Parts: sequence; structure tokens; C-alpha cells
Amino acid sequence: MSTASPRSVRESDTSGRAGMMLAVATIGFAVNFWAWALLSPLAVRFTAALGLSSFQQALLVAVPVVVGSLGRIPVGALTDRFGGRIMFPLVSLATIVPVLYLGLFGHDSLAALLIGGFFLGIGGTTFAVGVPFVNAWFPPHRRGFAVGVFGAGMGGTAISALTTVKLVDAGDTATPFLLTAAVLAVYAISSWLLLRDAPNRPVPSAPLAARLAATLRLRITWQASALYAVAFGGYVAFSVYLPAYLKTAYGLTQADAANRMAGFVLLAVVMRPVGGWLSDKIAPSRVLAASLVVVVAGAVVQAFTPSLVPVGTIAFLAMAAALGAGSGATFALVAQVAPANQVGSVTGVVGAAGGLGGFVPPLVMGSIYGRFESYALGLVLLALVAAAALLLDVVSVGRNTTNKGRAAHV
Repeated sequence: MSTASPRSVRESDTSGRAGMMLAVATIGFAVNFWAWALLSPLAVRFTAALGLSSFQQALLVAVPVVVGSLGRIPVGALTDRFGGRIMFPLVSLATIVPVLYLGLFGHDSLAALLIGGFFLGIGGTTFAVGVPFVNAWFPPHRRGFAVGVFGAGMGGTAISALTTVKLVDAGDTATPFLLTAAVLAVYAISSWLLLRDAPNRPVPSAPLAARLAATLRLRITWQASALYAVAFGGYVAFSVYLPAYLKTAYGLTQADAANRMAGFVLLAVVMRPVGGWLSDKIAPSRVLAASLVVVVAGAVVQAFTPSLVPVGTIAFLAMAAALGAGSGATFALVAQVAPANQVGSVTGVVGAAGGLGGFVPPLVMGSIYGRFESYALGLVLLALVAAAALLLDVVSVGRNTTNKGRAAHV
């Protein structure tokens, strides 16, 4: 009878522990993204109650996005230094404050909603905590899939889409906010007890400013930022603005529009780890190229506002799958190419770019519709931006990076 060697037992234990860390981190990402997306499903209701313009409605759902995006830069650098075991509970606890404020006090005026939405953006910074945390637990040949699985936590926006309006109808405006705050509190305590940083994770010793400056000198930082601004930015933009778009362009009810948005989100979530897994097998640039081609085609088709069934539905679901796979491929690229002790910093900058990519389109779409009463121009712009990202991927990223990954400096 054969027995396992001590080395194989240690590797099995490490693999099992890595899986547990990935699961807890992914849950944390989903819970914080749930909080981050609380305003979007209620935007139409707040618009009607407060008499907001289309631009003000777009601003309302975009503010948490931009704050959560820019906040990823310092949070990612802090995670490199202090680790996810500290940062996950800290960010989760901090997010409880704006959630309770919005539910109990801050929903009676646009100014109050914007203040609450600003600090609600804290929840969106958890992405920059999880990527370096997960990356340190897995070997290079499994990082694309692992980071992709973690990225599936962005499905927290689907939880918000499916439950927020129903909870308000069943109770009152405060109900979904109080529930989310309670879940955040439970997760903060649980993550403190369960999470542990990888034993051999690299800890930078340089000051924060010096590390950020070094990060900005990496070619991969700028390449991945541009690509993620389109891939994840497109996902965020649709996840926050799709209900308003479907209601205005197709006359759907608020509940029907929210359910369709949830379907878009869920498909993108499922495809994110698929994109990471494919990137472990083939070059991430190839996965990105295929994804961007689909986005260009889908945006062009939807610019003509075809019938929702089946053409519009197919176009949106195809874009959801492509944006999810492209997001997973982008961070597979980061995991393969970025220096190990700078993954958090690079993630922060790239994640900020992705969030900002999601901030701009809702404002553009709202402004365009307010002026022309048509979304066609906005969708054409999406197609053009995706085509430019495709060109960058083919000409620069595909030629200047390899699957094995080397940090390429500007």
C-alpha cells in the first residue's frame, strides 16, 4: 500500500487552504459589490419622486462608481503592504456607514443621495483587495482562473438588481439598506476570523508614493488599464444604466428591466472565470481580441434599436459574455505579467481605470438621450472605443507580452 509523501500532503493542504481563501474573498467581493450597487435599481424611483433629469439620474448611479474606482488605487497599494486579512474586514466595516446613512436618512434629496453615493463607493474598492490576496495564494499557471473566479464576485450587483426593488415594495426604502448593512457586518467578523494571507506573499518595503510611482512606470499598467476600461467599464456601465435604458427605449416596467439587467450581469459573471481559464491555456491577448470583436458587433447592432426579442436580447447577452470574458482575461494578463510585489498596486490603477470606464458611459448616454431622444450615438461611440481597444490589444499587447509574463517597462 502506497502512502503520500510529506511534500504531496503539504501541497494538498496548501491547495485546500487556497481554495477556502478564494471562496471567502469572493463572497466578500460579492457582498461589498451588492452594497456598491444599491442605488442603481432605485434610480428610476428616485427620479420620479424627486423630479430628476436624465443627466441627474445618470449622475446618481455613476457617483459610487467613480469613487469606488479611484479609491482602488490607494487601497490596492495598502493591500500590498498590509494584506487582505486586514483590508477585507476594514473596507466592509467602512461600507456599512454610507449604507445605513442612505437607508435611514439620505434618500430625500438629490444632494443627500449624492453624498451617500460618494461614500458608498468604498464598497467598490474591495476588488483591489481581493486580486493581490488571491494572486499570492495560487501558482502562476492557475492565477488566471483563480482571479477570474474571484472576479465573479461582481455578481453582487445582480443580488442588488434582483432584491432591492422587491425589498422596498415589501417593506420601505430602508429595508434593503438595513439588510445589506447586517450582511456586511457578518462578513467583516467572519473574514477577520477566517482569512489568512499567503505564507510567502511578497511585502513591499518602499513608501506608498514610491510604489505608486514605480507602478505607473510599468507598461502593463497602462495597457491593462486601457483594456479594462472598456471590458469592465462596459460591464459596469450596462449594469447601472441598463434598467433606465430598457425602460426608456423599450417601455419595460421597472421590475422587468431590473430582471433583464440581472440576466446580463449573471452571464458576465459566469464568463469572467471562463475568460481567466482560457487565458491560462492561451494568450490573454487572444481572449481579449475575440471579446472585443463581439462587443463591437453587438454595439453596432444595438445602435439601430432592433426588436428586443430576439435581436436586442441576443446583442446584449453576447456583449455580456464578451465583457465578462474580457474582464477575466485582463486580470489574467496582470497576474502573469505584473511583478509579484506590485500586483496590488497595478490592480488598484487598472481597477480604477475599469471603474472610470463605467462612470463615463451612463453620463454620456443620459446626455445624448436628453438632447436627441435616441441612444444610437452612444452605442456607436461604444463600438468605436471597443475597436480602438482591439487595435491596442492586437498591435501592442499581443506583440509585447508573453504567456510566461515579464514586467515590461515604459
